[in-house]
Amino acid sequence: MKTAQQLLQEKSRPGIFRVPPDATVYQALQLMAEKDIGAVLVMEGERLLGIFSERDYARKVVLQGKTSAGTPIVDIMTKRVIVARPNQTVDQCMAIMSEKRFRHLPVCEGEHVLGVLSITDLVREQIAEQQFLIEQLEHYIHG
Repeated sequence: MKTAQQLLQEKSRPGIFRVPPDATVYQALQLMAEKDIGAVLVMEGERLLGIFSERDYARKVVLQGKTSAGTPIVDIMTKRVIVARPNQTVDQCMAIMSEKRFRHLPVCEGEHVLGVLSITDLVREQIAEQQFLIEQLEHYIHG
């Protein structure tokens, strides 16, 4: 089973997409649209302050009648960010995300952010592992 760090190294679009805490919701949404991603990290330098997702936008901006251009990201971001460690397995990461009901999981080593795994990254890896196992079993059965 692969670890979070191994999966990050294999991602087709590596990188950490971030906005500073003084960014507006609109600026974060622009970055998300440009990069075709569902969440961005809110960071001050290398320090992780929070995460902002499409869900945050829907629940904390749209439904509360706020404006994207006039709302600072720091006011509506998720501040209590749950992170994975690099040595955690794909299954462990999936369990965290399923239990806590979110779709983006930053991977951190100490205070250093290594990247972000999405639920799609984890599902793809689980499918690939299952396909490999099926092929191995078929090879074993057919000798």
